[in-house]
Amino acid sequence: MRKIIVSEWVTLDGVFDADTMEQWFTPYHSDERAAYITETIHGSEALLLGEVTYEMLASYWPHQKNDAMGPASKLNSMPKYVVSAKLKKAQWNNSNIIKENVVEEITKLRQQPGGDILIPGSATLVQSLMETDLIDEYRFLVHPIVMGSGKRAFKDGMVTTKLKLVKTKTFSLGVILLCYQPAESP
Repeated sequence: MRKIIVSEWVTLDGVFDADTMEQWFTPYHSDERAAYITETIHGSEALLLGEVTYEMLASYWPHQKNDAMGPASKLNSMPKYVVSAKLKKAQWNNSNIIKENVVEEITKLRQQPGGDILIPGSATLVQSLMETDLIDEYRFLVHPIVMGSGKRAFKDGMVTTKLKLVKTKTFSLGVILLCYQPAESP
């Protein structure tokens, strides 16, 4: 069975807003953070995306023809599954739309042979899957800045989800990797 891994890049106060990445993500660039991100992508065999994240990535990565800026060839060639009720066509190479029976379809994907399925960003999708027991691991790259406002990875009113810490790593400039798996209920 494949694992579903959530990968979120966030601030200390949980902001992960792509529109403000120049303020909270870019200033903390390091070669080791970039290597970790590339390693995470190369360690996955498929992407599972919400519509907003899909459209953002699909507008950029297909135009990257070399890997000088990162894992372009891997992202462009791997299977992509986008959860969307609105999207009519997914034009990024190897993209498939999941419109209905989302949990059932993702369960089928997870049961197929193969490597990990990575969910980058896609907060709404992650929030909906947290209630299903389909997520095997959460990986947060926490950046040492408090934004005070912005789109957050988790919204108020979500179901309580207990996690256990399974790995940490500190990168330069104060960026910390926190890896969690679902905790067993007592």
